[in-house]
Amino acid sequence: SASGGQARRQDRTMANILVVGDDKDQSLLYKKGLTEEGYRVFIARNGKEAVFMLGLNPPDIVVLDINIPRMDSIEVMGKILGENNGIPLVINATSPDFKDSLSTLKRAIKEILENTERNF
Repeated sequence: SASGGQARRQDRTMANILVVGDDKDQSLLYKKGLTEEGYRVFIARNGKEAVFMLGLNPPDIVVLDINIPRMDSIEVMGKILGENNGIPLVINATSPDFKDSLSTLKRAIKEILENTERNF
């Protein structure tokens, strides 16, 4: 029900999620869908931007597209884990069906937040 979803969002302190990917449509869909779940979502279009954003305000979770420009995803993962090794990473291998991958992503993020010892 709509009220049940609203109550869930109010109970959860907003987690910050950094979505890293160069596909603008997919990133915007993820931002919209995750924002509707009550998360604060920031988008980085490439690896260098992601590392810069991580230095400014480390997120609670990083969703990292496996194929990103300006710094490959392996290098970005190394920087994230080297500087903020407590940040969970969700590796996103782009799916042609964004809506299916969005629902999978939502489930993964919810599971990570429920199972982590961090306070959100």
